[in-house]
Amino acid sequence: MRGARLALAATLLAAPLAALPAQAGGDAAAGRKRAAACQTCHGLDGLSKMPEAPNLAGQVEIYLVKALREYRDGTRQNAVMNVVAKELGDADIDNLAAYYGGLQIEVLPPG
Repeated sequence: MRGARLALAATLLAAPLAALPAQAGGDAAAGRKRAAACQTCHGLDGLSKMPEAPNLAGQVEIYLVKALREYRDGTRQNAVMNVVAKELGDADIDNLAAYYGGLQIEVLPPG
C-alpha cells in the first residue's frame, strides 16, 4: 500500500514537469540578436530597465520557453507580452531562452 501511495505521489509531482520541454536547445547568439526587441523593457543584459518588467538574465531556460509560449497562446496574460510574443516562432523563443538563460548573474547578500 505504501509503495502505491509513493508511486501516485511521484506521478502527481511529475505531471506538471511533463508539460515542459526537455530542453530548449536554442542558439544563444541568434537569441542575442533577437533580444534587441526586448531590451527596452528587459535590457540587452537581461536586467530590467522598467520596474514592472522582470529581470531575465540567468532565468532557467525551460521556464523562459514555457512563459513565452504561454504569452504567445494567451494562457499567460500581459498586455505587452501577449502582443510581442504573437510574433515569435518556436525557434525565436528557443533562441531567446538560450540567450537570457545563459547570461550569468551574481547574487550578493545585502551590504
